[in-house]
Amino acid sequence: MDALKGFHQNFLTENAKKLLRIIVHYGIFEYLRIPFGIKNAPSHYQRMMKTIFPEELSEGWLIIYIDDIIIFSETWDSHLARLERVLQKIVQVNMKISLKKCHFAYSELKALGNVVSSLSLGIDKNKVAAVLLKRMPQAKKEMQSFLGFAGYYRQHIKHLARIAKSLYKLCEQQKVYEMTEERVKA
Repeated sequence: MDALKGFHQNFLTENAKKLLRIIVHYGIFEYLRIPFGIKNAPSHYQRMMKTIFPEELSEGWLIIYIDDIIIFSETWDSHLARLERVLQKIVQVNMKISLKKCHFAYSELKALGNVVSSLSLGIDKNKVAAVLLKRMPQAKKEMQSFLGFAGYYRQHIKHLARIAKSLYKLCEQQKVYEMTEERVKA
């Protein structure tokens, strides 16, 4: 499920309104709700979502990433019960969801670069293919980006730290960026 205009469903406190004032030649304006682009808006929104669904999150069958809500179950009956429970809470807090962006009752789902099914959590092959098609990192920043990608999938890559050790060393500040055969193999 996808919360409709997620940040805009969050009202600002009086103090926050004062901090986010916009002054233009024809007046002073205050936001009433969290605007997009505020640095800590995503973390604030994530915290808010966690306060709405604490039991569901602790029971381990609900995942929330900012405004995306994923419910997973082993059986159809338990899925319907969980969906009803989540929808009731959404109604209680007067949250709105975007039906156009919602997908219900899928046996497999792509989310945050992973493929989630009732049987497993795997890597989205399209993400891996995109990395394999890229050229070899030519600078420290590119290598750091690649290592960040690899680190995201660390649970799927056995002994990643050992395999990528030479690549991490390459990113040390005092080192000169030089690709060796050992690093290419890693």
